[in-house]
Amino acid sequence: MNANPDVRLPAVSVIMPVLNEERHLRGAVQAILAQEYAGEMEVVIALGPSTDRTDEIAAELVAEDPRVHTVPNPTGRTPAALNAAIKASRHPIVVRVDGHGMLSPNYIATAVRLLDETGAQNVGGIMHAEGENDWERAVAAAMTSKIGVGNAVFHTGGAACEAETVYLGVFRREALEQQGGYNEEFIRAQDWELNFRIREAGGLIWFSPELKVSYRPRPSMRALAKQYKDYGRWRHVVARFHEGSINLRYLAPPTALLAIAAGIVAGAVLTPWGFVIPGGYLAAIVLGSVPAGKGLPLKARLQIPVALATMHMSWGWGFLTSPKSLAKKVIASRRPAVLASN
Repeated sequence: MNANPDVRLPAVSVIMPVLNEERHLRGAVQAILAQEYAGEMEVVIALGPSTDRTDEIAAELVAEDPRVHTVPNPTGRTPAALNAAIKASRHPIVVRVDGHGMLSPNYIATAVRLLDETGAQNVGGIMHAEGENDWERAVAAAMTSKIGVGNAVFHTGGAACEAETVYLGVFRREALEQQGGYNEEFIRAQDWELNFRIREAGGLIWFSPELKVSYRPRPSMRALAKQYKDYGRWRHVVARFHEGSINLRYLAPPTALLAIAAGIVAGAVLTPWGFVIPGGYLAAIVLGSVPAGKGLPLKARLQIPVALATMHMSWGWGFLTSPKSLAKKVIASRRPAVLASN
């Protein structure tokens, strides 16, 4: 909230890319509209070609509150949705929220304050994964543990600091316009890629644990595997497009996958000692799941190793099998200019 009533807070545009979000869209928008923020605010929902009741729910939200608007996103792709929503919005602060993300009550007020205090071009906080059933709780535990995601502070938490990237993000519009928005060739990893360009231009990306967004994990192992395969696939594209952007954390899953595969082959063909590698990995994720599952029901705790292995192996497989043709398409597009008309 604004401590000084004489200081006018900047107006804020909240942008939401949505596709098949009937389970969470209403709750996500209500969490935005209920923000403890005294400045002017609008919500722009970019509607992909959903096959559920998402469009109907969005229409209801528009009818219920004049601050809510919609814009079409016929491609269904997240970066195209984000750019469409940015172009349709009008305020100097742009807040990205997903259709299944729930903002904490003071999220926008805190983010606006942090932008002012740090001079950052983008601020973000913790991706607070919360499940609604035992499988989702297991995934949430895996996604917020260091054995699951390494030292990514927006997953595991930590002190406020300069960051490579943040979850979702609250941007100065001028930074988005300077970079031409999101590169629409990046179907995944578009946040990381945009933040890399902002940093290359001299802008600051800032993480703060004061900011928290509740996140709903994928509802099945198959959906989680696809999510992480896509993460790995597109993170490799970022590495090809932006030299020097890779680090050891991103190389860990493909390295583990290759080592496990080599161990299984060696154990089956050459010597039983080859099974030490996959056995060691299995032991590591089982032991690592113990602290990660503290306080969860037994059924959820038992599924954490499955969630960990799914995340690691799918990310590694996606990274290793990422086709070079994807990078060629990205390189051909070069710097996006989709916001040039703003």
